[in-house]
Amino acid sequence: MGVTNSNQRTYPVIDVFAGPGGLGEGFASHVAETGARRFKDALSIERDEHAHSTLLLRHFFRYFPPGQAPEDYYAYLRQEINKDELFRRHPKASKSALSTAVKLSLGPENREKVSQLIHGALTKRKDWVLVGGPPCQAYSLVGRSRMQSDPRFEDDERHFLYREYLQIIADHSPPVFVMENVKGLLSARVRGEQMINRILDDLAEPVSALRRRGDGLQYNLYSLSQPDVPKSEVDPRSFLVRAEEYGVPQARHRVFILGIRSDIDVRPSVLSPHVAPTVSETISDLPELRSGLSRQRDSYEAWSNAIAQLAMLRPTSLCTGSHFSEGVVERLRKLASQGYTTGGRSSSTYKLPNASSYASISMLGDSRLDVLTGHEARSHMSADLQRYSFATVFAELNGRSPKLSDFPESLLPSHRNVELGREGKMFSDRFRVQMPDSVATTITSHISKDGHYFIHYDPKQCRSLTVREAARLQTFPDNYKFEGPRTAQYHQVGNAVPSYLAKQIAAVVADVLDRAGEIA
Repeated sequence: MGVTNSNQRTYPVIDVFAGPGGLGEGFASHVAETGARRFKDALSIERDEHAHSTLLLRHFFRYFPPGQAPEDYYAYLRQEINKDELFRRHPKASKSALSTAVKLSLGPENREKVSQLIHGALTKRKDWVLVGGPPCQAYSLVGRSRMQSDPRFEDDERHFLYREYLQIIADHSPPVFVMENVKGLLSARVRGEQMINRILDDLAEPVSALRRRGDGLQYNLYSLSQPDVPKSEVDPRSFLVRAEEYGVPQARHRVFILGIRSDIDVRPSVLSPHVAPTVSETISDLPELRSGLSRQRDSYEAWSNAIAQLAMLRPTSLCTGSHFSEGVVERLRKLASQGYTTGGRSSSTYKLPNASSYASISMLGDSRLDVLTGHEARSHMSADLQRYSFATVFAELNGRSPKLSDFPESLLPSHRNVELGREGKMFSDRFRVQMPDSVATTITSHISKDGHYFIHYDPKQCRSLTVREAARLQTFPDNYKFEGPRTAQYHQVGNAVPSYLAKQIAAVVADVLDRAGEIA
């Protein structure tokens, strides 16, 4: 694994439930004063085919020192060679990636295999870190609302996938671990028991939790956002990390639990709050695009004409009773007369992000990159295009995204929950504009569905965010290619940990391991 100097060692990372690798990317991005990485991919495990394919490619990329990936990698991004050819030309890197990025489902049937993989990956190293976020649908607020009517909800195995993470801790005794999960974990209950309390108790004493005989393996659990308090007084909410408070251009609130083995007498530092860039500062320099027109023949003329029909509505039919209606109609008519963006449906034209004092933006660019991947707009049916147009103009004029109650009745979708939404009882922000002068709302896996919650703020483009824009808001570097169909790419981005946040967590973990010295 190597040593950069006497105080800046390189530590192995085991990443389970890895997804496309947001946590791993953040840890790999934390470098020593010499520029060498402080953490090295030892093993990443992911069961989804497309996320694993993304992970495999990134492990290939990270085999090389920072800034020294081969030109063939960029040729692959330009689609001049395929992945098989890329790997054939670089056998050592491909062999390493294939051994460290493993497609495997974590569960009882694979525990022995996982244990063997971890033992092989660590090569007797004692100073390492386990990271990962067990799948969280059963804890997510939206997931719970959909699933609780199912009588099998209480027995859903996804409540207990964290126990596979626990199993690894009990089997391998990592000196440090970081576990991530959704905010909904704080309120999730199964059979009347609050899951966060059970998980905290289990993580503190993993061997006992698994009802196994052992040597009393114990962990002290720490928040990354609040200074240490005695375990008996810990409020589970202290484990919540609000990403926008740590420089991420997105209001993403997730639970992070930092565990340090009880024989290691080190108390960790906490993350340092700092200002995040806005949506506009993060994505405005990407090429303008137009969305497509679905369910009918698509062309620029058909697309722009479909949107322009909205400008023909009478002022009284917009925002009835609202003093904003005249301004909205005037802006819509001006857009219709001057035309919408002339950008295409996609663009591969790349330029470095604008120079920025924001660290999260500074880590996006790559001076060797000459092609943009994942910047392709979705298609939308004409009725949704008009809703997007209205929503973006409303947001532009009022400084907020409209609620369903702000829409004219003629634009409301024929959905059973619309009336509840208009009353503010359910999904009142069904069409949500990402405001340019603030951070984004949470990028979730729902972005893979329809894009209604992730509308680009520019009325001229009238579309939802692209994969690349979502990836930037998740602070993935521009040279990070997401594999698989576009829907799968959206899903990967939405489920990932923001790389820049993970990089800061890595700095906390590196400091703990550095101060721990020789670990038994």
